Amino acid sequence: MIDDILTMIPGPTPVHQRILRALSSPTTSHVAPSFVDVFKSCLANVLQIFESETAQPFVVAGGGTLAMEMALVNLITPGDRILILSQGYFGDRFGELASAFGMEYELVQSEWGQAIPAEELECRLQNNSYAAVTITHVDTATGTCAPAEEYCDLLRDRDELVILDGVCATGGISEPFDKWNLDVLLTAPQKAFGAPPGLAVIAFSQRAMDKRSNLGDVPAYYADILRWLPIMDNPSKYYSTPCVNEIVALHEATKLILEEGLETRFKRHHQIAKAFRVGLAALGMEVFTDESCLSDTLSLISYPSAVEDVAFRTELASRGVIVAGGLGPLAGKIFRLGHMGNIGVAEVNHTLDAIEKTLISLGINVESGCAVSAAASHLQW
Repeated sequence: MIDDILTMIPGPTPVHQRILRALSSPTTSHVAPSFVDVFKSCLANVLQIFESETAQPFVVAGGGTLAMEMALVNLITPGDRILILSQGYFGDRFGELASAFGMEYELVQSEWGQAIPAEELECRLQNNSYAAVTITHVDTATGTCAPAEEYCDLLRDRDELVILDGVCATGGISEPFDKWNLDVLLTAPQKAFGAPPGLAVIAFSQRAMDKRSNLGDVPAYYADILRWLPIMDNPSKYYSTPCVNEIVALHEATKLILEEGLETRFKRHHQIAKAFRVGLAALGMEVFTDESCLSDTLSLISYPSAVEDVAFRTELASRGVIVAGGLGPLAGKIFRLGHMGNIGVAEVNHTLDAIEKTLISLGINVESGCAVSAAASHLQW
């Protein structure tokens, strides 16, 4: 996986050579039998990763934000009220999308680095009802992993549709669609799937599909799932030309995931997250996000007082490792380290070694080799 530049941001993440080879295969007709078979297999694999036997999957050229828009515009009518559980920047985006389509919403925001407790949702549900509740499983801006299963338990047997944004979680953290009684699970390929960006990946429950069918016209054309449904049932049909190569690449990524096995994959993500945090702690660096809601797919790392953000990330980049800066109120205070998808032992060790050398070059006194040594015991799964 390691090339001249190792991209350790929370998406896009490094792409395995098998996936790159699939991406670079000759572009074929979108109705060629060979591609139709790949598309069908890709959709079936997505459902396995979503841990569902009943949902209706869609794979459409676009991205995670398009998937969010598809979730709302196909299920919520102008004037309907939704409850948004936001753990950060990308949770707040649901409010912007709702406003764009004339939907009413109630926004519950956690402090950055914290998660909304399930008791807060329970309190809201005691006195109110909503058309839907949106949940961001992992917010890329804050590193917060929401207690999504607890939320779903509270919403079980209620009328609210349950929409889970899994963009920074799916493929790295379990999201059992059927067990959690989800109505929508949406994601994108460039994070824990470890595939190139360019697709919106989303699935709807039968209840959600029935709701869409009963709505009639919706304020969408390209994002209208009823226009895409015949293609998902039979990819040899035409509505809009799909991203052939990106779908072939996503198919290869889903094959890698299922070959590894979901349980093993989730355990690997958990162990790598622990290894990074232990290694960084040996360098005197602390995790920003509260310990109660840490994610297995990325970490937000606070800078020591003597380290300046741009200088650190510039020096680290010169050593071949790219990390992301903080967003919003965290800009300049933290860096965001992605550790999901195709990341393995070599990437962990390479990144920790580069961070250690960067700190030393910036005048920080750390013990040589301590980070890799501290992480080693966690790199087994």
